[in-house]
Amino acid sequence: MENYTPTIITGEQQQDDEIFAKIPAFDADGQAGHVTLPSGDGSVIIMELLQRFKVRDVMKRTVISVSRGTKMREAQRIMRENRISGLPVSEEGRLFGIVSVNDIINALDNGWIDEPCENHMASSLVVLEAGMPLAYALRYFNNYTYGRFPVLDSSRKLVGIISQRDVMRALLYELSVEIRKLERKAARGTNAGPEHASGENYFRKEFAVVHNDLGSAGRAANEIKQILKERKIDRSIARRVAVAAYELEINICIHSHGGILTFILADDKITIRAKDRGPGIPDIEWACRDGTSTANDWIRSMGFGAGMGLSNSKRVSDEFDIKSEVGKFTQVTCVFSLSAKQE
Repeated sequence: MENYTPTIITGEQQQDDEIFAKIPAFDADGQAGHVTLPSGDGSVIIMELLQRFKVRDVMKRTVISVSRGTKMREAQRIMRENRISGLPVSEEGRLFGIVSVNDIINALDNGWIDEPCENHMASSLVVLEAGMPLAYALRYFNNYTYGRFPVLDSSRKLVGIISQRDVMRALLYELSVEIRKLERKAARGTNAGPEHASGENYFRKEFAVVHNDLGSAGRAANEIKQILKERKIDRSIARRVAVAAYELEINICIHSHGGILTFILADDKITIRAKDRGPGIPDIEWACRDGTSTANDWIRSMGFGAGMGLSNSKRVSDEFDIKSEVGKFTQVTCVFSLSAKQE
């Protein structure tokens, strides 16, 4: 693709909760506002939404663009009439560059307003992919000052434009739906039960795990290890819990569409539960053997996917259970007795 080398950059890695702290809320008209989430559920709900939605789900599919031969003056008119600050330069779906308001200003100042856009467009671009999770897209908005990004499909054709407002509107709507679900659940008292009981040593925390977010892989396990250290849990038990938490977190990251890792500390036991949203395991017995893995070459090149996750988790647990339904979910539960101090 001559004269066009789009730049797709992951950007500086950040913790997801750092990103969430910077997400504003918008009402239906796009005005800034606030969304109140039930205590303890906020980041998990947002992470679930960011895993569920892709860029293609929230982007604008109607793209106003110009060709390379379009005069800068015409581009200025189109921007003014449509109240936009930038125009993709594309032909038959192929993206060549972007003309911005600053380019128009420079053209006016320097007398080249009647020259073609291809002479003055920006051709080194930061673009997003249609299949990219919103969790990744938010990092671009956080790391760059751009208000919108062009979106390309797998064949490198321009298929949309995504702005911060597009993302926020979609999140606001879905958050309102999820909050109503939580409120109805709380009203029915479904949070009562053994796992939600209170006690001197009771502690529960959930961690959202994003598909292929290797930059954050292991974060939940490290936090669990710190919790165990602060609560002075026997080192041999803490070590086994940390191993299971890490293995299950990585499994969600590289083998599933994303999910939740739950840590529960009760008076007499610790439970680590990993539940994802598919694709499920057709042969559980095979999956639990040493060295069995469905990880692709890219994952393996990053040092993951050796096929020891489930077998290691089972090996270090006092109790181990796995359930899976193809196309829907996999749930793995590891239980550790606080009275059994084995190495």
